[in-house]
Amino acid sequence: MKRIAGRSFAEFSASVAALHLTSPGLHGTVPHVGLSGGFPMRNTVLSSTKTGLCAAFGLLVGLLASGQTAQAANPLELNFWLSGPKYDGAVAPCEAALPTIASQFQEKESQYWNSPLVITAYSRIHETTFRPWQSDNVPRRYCSGDVVLSDGKVRTVHFSIIEDGGFASIGQGVEWCVTGLDRNWAYNPACKSARP
Repeated sequence: MKRIAGRSFAEFSASVAALHLTSPGLHGTVPHVGLSGGFPMRNTVLSSTKTGLCAAFGLLVGLLASGQTAQAANPLELNFWLSGPKYDGAVAPCEAALPTIASQFQEKESQYWNSPLVITAYSRIHETTFRPWQSDNVPRRYCSGDVVLSDGKVRTVHFSIIEDGGFASIGQGVEWCVTGLDRNWAYNPACKSARP
């Protein structure tokens, strides 16, 4: 007879055997008794699953047998107060975003990159496109131009002005990228994602 920890296998009761699940002499976790005896939890799980499936099937049969057809929503169910976005398309011209870009650029360079760079001048600012997608999308005006930085280098800036794109969708928002200084690669490669 097999002996575990100085005792025979028959001396272990079902509750004690459960405590010795990792004992080297046992092959498996607990002795298999079958579905009908010894393990009340297994029987409970199986019977509750069967009961749930029967109830769901009965509900489905009841709904199909009722014979009611689907009806259109009544006026109170139409959500008539949620009519969807209504954009005016009133987006500021390209020059209106330049002070915002200058202040945000200086803040980003000093706080995140420990750089003294600032934008000192702009040139060749022009609109690239306006509302390049479907008319119900958020209106955007895409612009490009050159910026002169405090280190004397001239770089290209790409930016967009977005209707209702400000904080909490209040006011117009500006997204911008200076080519060669997109250090966190947010608009990579070469500010391509900041263009239409």
